[in-house]
Amino acid sequence: MPPSGAPQTGVLSGDRVAAKALEARLLGGERKLRRREVAAGAGVSLLSARKLWRALGFPNFGDEDVAFTERDQAALSTIVELVRAGKLTEEAAISVTRAIGQMTDRMVVWQVEALVEDMVAQQGVSDPVARKMLVNELPALIDSMEEILVYSWRRQLNAGVQRLALRAEAGLQASEEGRDGDEDDSPLPLARAVGFADLVSYTSLSRRMNEKTLAQLVQRFENKCAEIISVGGGRLVKTVGDEVLYIAETPAAGAEISLALARAFTEDEILPEARVSMVWGRILSRLGDIYGPTVNLAARLTALAQPGTVLVDATTASALAQDDRFVLVPQKSENVRGFGEIHPVMLARGRGKGLVVD
Repeated sequence: MPPSGAPQTGVLSGDRVAAKALEARLLGGERKLRRREVAAGAGVSLLSARKLWRALGFPNFGDEDVAFTERDQAALSTIVELVRAGKLTEEAAISVTRAIGQMTDRMVVWQVEALVEDMVAQQGVSDPVARKMLVNELPALIDSMEEILVYSWRRQLNAGVQRLALRAEAGLQASEEGRDGDEDDSPLPLARAVGFADLVSYTSLSRRMNEKTLAQLVQRFENKCAEIISVGGGRLVKTVGDEVLYIAETPAAGAEISLALARAFTEDEILPEARVSMVWGRILSRLGDIYGPTVNLAARLTALAQPGTVLVDATTASALAQDDRFVLVPQKSENVRGFGEIHPVMLARGRGKGLVVD
């Protein structure tokens, strides 16, 4: 005899029923198809289908696993048709698909954790209980979240086209001043102001904090950075623990963002001060990240900056020299690994109030 109150054999608990209903809604139906059936339905080899599934971040499924729905087959067909129509090469299709998979994976984790955290705070339940409750809460949110996702993607795509295509040549022309064409970053296709902000004493602070307090600190740091960078017209490339990497299209925009970040963390009652750096140069943009000597130099300068200050290199200082919104204070020369002797310059506020985040 099963214990009193236990579900009967073959009968799903309420949680399992809710989870299955949520899965069917999200996946577009019940899992009825095996991987070979999906590949055949899309008219591609299993090898090609597996390449695209790996790019999306799917786990490996065996030949006998009933893991797919008709929506999976439709999505695979959509990608395949782009290649067949000559709109994308197979390599480009895999790269675009990988971008979608990686970005949506991170987005979903972020959203789930935000919802769980809110339920814990507002309803006074434990974290494990909130995670179970989420299965019942999500159905009412799916349509709205999907609508906002598509809306944001279209807005971001438009901004990206403007930034990465239409204004790219103007940025390169603007970066010519003060260069002789022999610089390490000369072959790279985009001119950008690259900045880093690094919280001071984050490691020692994190060791003294419990999980909740640390999570609040990290969230406060990321939110403040995102707001300032957005208001300044820049782009937050990524955050890694206590550090944020951002870019802007002009030296002045990068300088305004950098000064605003340094000021914000100095004035913040909870967060520690930040070391900030910014370098105007050329970069390579791939996989949602940025690469090149400009990025490396900005990272090195961050380590040299004093808490609450912004450092730039001599070339960046030259690009800002005629702008009275900024004050430039040369610092002592430093030998930096990979760059030899460099001439850091401290960036400070000149005329005007700078960025205002309302």
